[in-house]
Amino acid sequence: MIQQIDYGAVAPVLVTALGAVVVLLAGAFEVPGRVLGWLTAGVSLGGLVAVFVLAGGGVRTTFCIPETLRDGGAASCSYSADNFTLVFQGIVLAAAALVVLLSLADLTLAKVPLGEYYFLLLCSVTGALTLVAARDLVLLAVGLETLALPVFALVALKRYDGRATEAAVKLLLVSVASAAVLLFGISLVYGATGALHFDRIATAAVTPELAPVLTAGIVLVICGFAFKVAAVPFHAWTPDVYQGAPLPVAAFLSVVSKAGGFAGLGLVAALAFPGQGDVWGPLLAVLAALTMTVGNVLALRQTHAVRLLAWSSVAQSGYMLAPLAVGEETVTVAVASMAGYLGFYAVMNLGAFAVVTGFADRRQGREGEEGNLLASYRGLARWSPAEGLALAFFLICLAGLPPGIMGLIAKVVVFEAVMTGPVVWLAVVMALNTVIGLYYYARWAILLFAPEAEASEGMPRALSFRLALGVTALGAVVLSVLPNLLLHATLAVG
Repeated sequence: MIQQIDYGAVAPVLVTALGAVVVLLAGAFEVPGRVLGWLTAGVSLGGLVAVFVLAGGGVRTTFCIPETLRDGGAASCSYSADNFTLVFQGIVLAAAALVVLLSLADLTLAKVPLGEYYFLLLCSVTGALTLVAARDLVLLAVGLETLALPVFALVALKRYDGRATEAAVKLLLVSVASAAVLLFGISLVYGATGALHFDRIATAAVTPELAPVLTAGIVLVICGFAFKVAAVPFHAWTPDVYQGAPLPVAAFLSVVSKAGGFAGLGLVAALAFPGQGDVWGPLLAVLAALTMTVGNVLALRQTHAVRLLAWSSVAQSGYMLAPLAVGEETVTVAVASMAGYLGFYAVMNLGAFAVVTGFADRRQGREGEEGNLLASYRGLARWSPAEGLALAFFLICLAGLPPGIMGLIAKVVVFEAVMTGPVVWLAVVMALNTVIGLYYYARWAILLFAPEAEASEGMPRALSFRLALGVTALGAVVLSVLPNLLLHATLAVG
C-alpha cells in the first residue's frame, strides 16, 4: 500500500531542507557569502511562515500506519503537526534566523567556506524541526542525529584555530556516546513493548519479566537526551565547545540544539512513558538539581564571557528539567512550563550572545582571546550605550530581576509546576540556585557601568548586527511587559 503524505504538515521541514540544497548549490557557484547569509535567513523565515499557516488549522498527521496493518490498534502516526510541534518549530526557526544574522555580523567567519556553513546550519535546523514533530522512536532518533551531526562540522569550520578542532573532537566523542546510549535504550524499549510509536508504547502490556528491561530502556533514553541538553554529569563538553566554536555556532548550540533535546525529553515523558513517571520522574529531579547547582557554582569563578554563558546555559538546563521531575501526575502542564521557559530563555540568551559576538569582533586582531574577558567589558555602557544597556538588560532577565520581568516570569512558571508535584524539595534547590545566579549576572552587569580603563572604539554597525540586537532587545522588552504573549502559546502545548 502506498504511503500517503500530507505535504502541508511537513511544509516547515521541506522548506528548510530544500533551502539547504539551494544554499549548497549557490555556494558551489561562488555566490557571495553575504548573499548566502541573507538567503539562509529568508529560508528560516519562510519556514516560520509555514508554521504560522499551520497554526491556523487543526492537528495534522502523516506517515501513519496503513489501515490494513493496524491489527485493531490505533492509527499511529510518525509525524504530527500539533500545538507542541508548532510551538517548538517556531522557537527553532526564529532562533535560527537570529543565528544567521549573528553569522553575517561575525567577522571571524570570513575565513570559512560560507556555502558549507549555511548548508550545515540549515541541515541541523531540518533535524530539529523533524525531531519536535516525531511521534515514534525511530524518527525521533533520526531527527536528533540530523540535528547533531552537522554541528560537529560547524564547530570545526574555523580550521585555522586549534581550539575549534579540539572542541569539535570533544563534541563528536560525546555525541557518539550519547547516540549509542539512546539507541540501546530504544532497542530495550522496543524489546519490552514490541512498539515504536509513542501511543502504542504508552498502552503496551508489559509482562513482569520484561518490566526491568523497559525500566532500563527508559533510563538509557533519558540519559541519551541528557547528553544533548548538557545535564550534569553529561555536561563536561559544554564550556570548551562553546569557547572553541564560532560564537554564532555557540549561540545555536545554546538554544536550537537545546530546544531539540528538551523537545525529545518532553515527548518521551508525556507521550511514550506517561505511566512510568515513577522511573523517569526521580531521575530527572536528581539531574535537574545537579545541573542547576553545578552550572551556577562553576559560573561563579568564570572570568571569560563565553565560558560564563556556557556554565549559565548548563544551569538554565537545570531549571528547564525541573518541571518534568513531577512525574506522571501533571506531566502535560510540566511540558508546557518547560516550553515557556525555553521560549523566554531563547530571547535572553541570543541577545547576550549578540552583544558578545559584536564585542569580540571589535577586539579581533588586537587582543585575541583576552578580548572577551569580563574585565574587557568595563564601561561598555558608557562608550557604547545601546549595546551596554542591552547586555545589562539581558543579564538582568537571565537573573530574573526587575525590570527583566520575563526572566522572573519564566522562573515563576517552573516553580509553580514543581510545586504541583511530589518534588517540592526541588523548589528549595531552585530558590537557592536562583540566589547564586544573581551574583555572577549582577557582577557582569555592574561592570558594564564602571569607569572604563581605556578609550575604546564603538561596536560594529553592520545591518545584520543591528537587526539581531534590535529584535532580541525588543523581544525582551515586549515579553517583560506582556509575558502572556508567549505563555498563551506554550500553554497550548499541554
